[in-house]
Amino acid sequence: MVRNIVGTIVSAGRGKITSVEFCDIFEARDRKRAGAMAPARGLFLKMVEY
Repeated sequence: MVRNIVGTIVSAGRGKITSVEFCDIFEARDRKRAGAMAPARGLFLKMVEY
């Protein structure tokens, strides 16, 4: 999940998707709509707060 979110954030940062599209993807909760997965090298989830 984290890799999908990071990949989508990178797509938005590179201008491949708009901020509105990012919000739509995030709210849809559908991994198929997310951007390319970020590589696993060095990526980890540090903290989750509810």
